[in-house]
Amino acid sequence: MQIKKIMAVTLAATMAAGLVGCGSDGSSASTGTKTSTASSATVSSATASGSTSASASGSGSSSSSGSTSLTYGQNDKIVVWTLTKDLEQFADHYKEKTGNEVETVVIEPADYPTKVQTALMGGESEPDIIVGEPQMLQDFYDNGFFEDLDQFGAQDYADQVTNYVWKVGQDADGIQRAISYQITPAGMYYRRDIATKVFGTDDPTEIGKLFADYPTILDTANKLKDAGYRIFASDAEMNYFSGDSAWVVDNKLNVDQSRYDYMDLAVKLYQDDLTAYASQWSTPWYQAMSGPIPILTADIQNGSDDSVNVWDSDNFDEATKDLPKTEVFAYGLPSWGVLTLRDNVKDTSGKWGVCSGPSYGFGGGTFIGISSQSKKKEAAWDFIKFCTLDPDTADWWIETSQGDVVALKSVLEKHKDDENPVYGNEKLYSFWLDQATHIDYSKVTKYDKVIGDAWGQAISSIKTGASDKETAINTFYDTVHSTYPDLEIDR
Repeated sequence: MQIKKIMAVTLAATMAAGLVGCGSDGSSASTGTKTSTASSATVSSATASGSTSASASGSGSSSSSGSTSLTYGQNDKIVVWTLTKDLEQFADHYKEKTGNEVETVVIEPADYPTKVQTALMGGESEPDIIVGEPQMLQDFYDNGFFEDLDQFGAQDYADQVTNYVWKVGQDADGIQRAISYQITPAGMYYRRDIATKVFGTDDPTEIGKLFADYPTILDTANKLKDAGYRIFASDAEMNYFSGDSAWVVDNKLNVDQSRYDYMDLAVKLYQDDLTAYASQWSTPWYQAMSGPIPILTADIQNGSDDSVNVWDSDNFDEATKDLPKTEVFAYGLPSWGVLTLRDNVKDTSGKWGVCSGPSYGFGGGTFIGISSQSKKKEAAWDFIKFCTLDPDTADWWIETSQGDVVALKSVLEKHKDDENPVYGNEKLYSFWLDQATHIDYSKVTKYDKVIGDAWGQAISSIKTGASDKETAINTFYDTVHSTYPDLEIDR
């Protein structure tokens, strides 16, 4: 293994430390309540067996409806290393339907790349299946960790899966290495009742115009503040819409005007008190989904004022009882946010809607592939087919997860008229499919996490007054150059 490749995987581990493995609710916890019947274990108890699969199955025969009828062999137990608990439920269902046993091992996202690297570079034949989120996949591909799925007939299914998801699962040479069971396009979640009071309509198309671009969002934020509301709980709600261009084009750093517009918006949201200063995932951030929350201060958000601990749910209300309150208008989240809000909206259930944002973003998603070291690759392919390509499984997952958005286009089309009562009976599957079709994966590069974080640090320095805009941007360029010295950079 070349040193360059080892360093690449180490970088992936560093990147993953800041990630959350996105399950059906955007976290590492599953939303289902089914008790596991498949074998589950911790990493330390997983051992290599070295046995081969009992039988193999092909891509199946075509059914009268034109879709693919999948078949599965009787296989030996396989071992799955995953970031989320979703695959525990898939393993249960797979055993129920096929009799085949799957041992699922859930690993913390921060530890996952290192665990996979150690096992595969050590020649371990287990796990049989590994997963990854988009940010870590390219390094896994480059290091040969994922088996070529095209040899099992993966391309027979290319037209059945949402395009951007299919592309994420391919390496630089277009070889299919992984497939996901879900799509995760981003959208704006907004309060319909507040929209009607302030803007005279709650129609998703019309509200989407209020988020059409960054200057318009700033105008929307000021109107809401004038009416006594805050546009967002935190100033990080636009992270999934932070740019509609590639960070690197033809080996050259690309910082277009939209990046600067996003920077200006983020700074204004913070400096002009247009949010409630509730950090993402904190106690007040969740509370804002169900009603009024205290308006915090910039000093509380950035930690210089420690009089309020926003992560202490038991004592937060008492600590902030004398602060003025407001209600929050919107959140910017991928499609798994449907479940996050559903579990926290309480009395505001039915008062929410979802509309498009200023660009077509996405976030997270669990991509499943076969370990290149596995000795049970046919059996592993059976499980991948079951999880990602079987319409019956996708139907089951929509019901089991109570709202996760699957990647199979035929199943999304089947459910396009399903209404979600939490979101004013909006037909969300139709909305998410439309958003996903506009995602241009060619704009995603292996540099995005590091460069995006450096840009975010520049924004933080400006908004908090730690540095002026020119200094912060120059520091950004310095960081990119030191990290990627081979990139061409025009300042």
